[in-house]
Amino acid sequence: MDMRHSLQRSQPGSPSSTPFGERDGVRRTTAVSPNGVTPEGPMPVAAADPEVPEKKPRRRFTAAYKLRILQEADQCEEPGQIGVLLRKEGLYSSHLTTWRCQREEGSLQGLTAQKRGRRAQPRNPSAERIDQLEKENLRLKQQLRKAEIIIEAQKKISEILGIDQNPENSAGNK
Repeated sequence: MDMRHSLQRSQPGSPSSTPFGERDGVRRTTAVSPNGVTPEGPMPVAAADPEVPEKKPRRRFTAAYKLRILQEADQCEEPGQIGVLLRKEGLYSSHLTTWRCQREEGSLQGLTAQKRGRRAQPRNPSAERIDQLEKENLRLKQQLRKAEIIIEAQKKISEILGIDQNPENSAGNK
């Protein structure tokens, strides 16, 4: 049989057609009937993905974007227009409330990006000198401790050998 003849569709109900209205051996683009049944049986259901989706990063809005959205929201006059705007932009009404308060405080101050977290403490100008003196004090204490250990060792050695530790006193007595 010629390939052209095998690819032609037959009339529904003819002996060489399948229950789906196509000839035997001819592939359909989607092997699904309108009622969702494949020639092999019902369609398999895809299993749910067990992985937890990654948390989306926090959105950051620029001052220009906030001003543009506030301007568009102020131009909305009919009921429901603000809702349409918020859905289109993926925002919440609380965003508008917060941004309006920021705009009232001052457009430059309220709408510029602010660093999050604790504020850095201003460095005391004498703090660097204090740190330097504390390090020097610690170094001198360690040197003094070493010197005291050496002096103690010298005293014990002189006692063992019987050497007089105060030569000035013993020289004046002779």
